[in-house]
Amino acid sequence: MDANEIAQYLKDHPEFFVQYADLLAQIHIPSPHGDKAISITERQMFTLRDKAKQLEAKLAELIRFGEENDAISDKVHAYSIALAAAADLPAVLRAVYAHLGGAFAVPHVLVRLWPDGVAEATPELEATTEGVRAAVAALTHPYCGPTAGQETAEWFGESGGHVRSMAQVALRRGDDCFGVLLLASEEAHRFYPEMGTLYLERIGGLTAAALGRVLG
Repeated sequence: MDANEIAQYLKDHPEFFVQYADLLAQIHIPSPHGDKAISITERQMFTLRDKAKQLEAKLAELIRFGEENDAISDKVHAYSIALAAAADLPAVLRAVYAHLGGAFAVPHVLVRLWPDGVAEATPELEATTEGVRAAVAALTHPYCGPTAGQETAEWFGESGGHVRSMAQVALRRGDDCFGVLLLASEEAHRFYPEMGTLYLERIGGLTAAALGRVLG
């Protein structure tokens, strides 16, 4: 009988420890925190304490995630209020840059629009290539990842050569894609492919709704 068979036998026959209760006090095993031998009961206490510490650490992690989500939700709420209060395109753009660059601490924020029939004199309405428009329109979720190979990184001007990661969020009215929201950072892992995009999608939806309203 090997060790696995013994372990399985003891699991299947818990009454063994009732019949041989004195045996538990006689068996000593190595301590997990030193060279001395301890009883099975003491070893169980160590195991329970370790499990308790793991559960405490997991609980602390869940609480931290909850607090972070609450903080982000508060920022998104404030952002939505600012967008709702913006009466025209310049005001909406000011709200976008102030909140995403301020409360959300994104180093580089840029909006580029290509709505039909709108020709206001603003950098956000500069001409864009058909390739970029098609690539943005094809996004089903925000793009998060490196800036390498992304034509949109050039829109950041002198900073474009330094940004290493970015998020691209398509701006839509219904099925019509009329622009893109870009968030970029010099940190390579600020925006990464595996990151969650729930809040980015919400921010994109709020931004698109506000811009669509003032663009007419």
